[in-house]
Amino acid sequence: MSDRSLAIARRLHALARTGLHFCREEYDRERYEEIEALVGELLAGDDPAERHRLAALWATDDGYVTPKMDVRAATFDERGRVLLVRERLDGRWTLPGGWADVNESPAQAVEKEIEQESGYRARAVKLAALYDRSRHGHGPTLFHSWKAFFLCEIESGEARTSYETDGVDWFELDGLPAMSLGRSTPDQVRRMREHWLARELPTDFD
Repeated sequence: MSDRSLAIARRLHALARTGLHFCREEYDRERYEEIEALVGELLAGDDPAERHRLAALWATDDGYVTPKMDVRAATFDERGRVLLVRERLDGRWTLPGGWADVNESPAQAVEKEIEQESGYRARAVKLAALYDRSRHGHGPTLFHSWKAFFLCEIESGEARTSYETDGVDWFELDGLPAMSLGRSTPDQVRRMREHWLARELPTDFD
């Protein structure tokens, strides 16, 4: 499926799910349910198990559908090296981060993620970028999301892995390992380094 087709499918799903939340007439509800089912067919094809998985996933997305929020921590040491963690799911490296949870502030979310994934306790000091995931080479995904990149400073702790990560290390920018591109890209790491060196730069956004 092309990026454009995926974007259309996501939008149709958002309209259907939002309509199901607000509609009061049974006939309208049936139409929105049919639209959602058709989107499932577009995305899952002839695989009934995948259609069932999508339906179960969408059922948890109640109310007005909005983009999801992913937070990422960009941390550099005195030598200019960047802190990366290796994801168990794909064996590739990324800036620490993940989905923000309900009842967390953005800073709390990114500080929690860096501690959980790397072992370091850090403080968020600047929102460096707020990106639309679909515009920065991350590849296709079912949900529309935004990515918030924070500059963080290490305060304590030591490197350790987690149930999500099996590697923690510092890398020179000219020697970055294979990156988990769905999470963060080499270009984003380099841009965060520019923000680290010039804190007065305004926040990047789409």
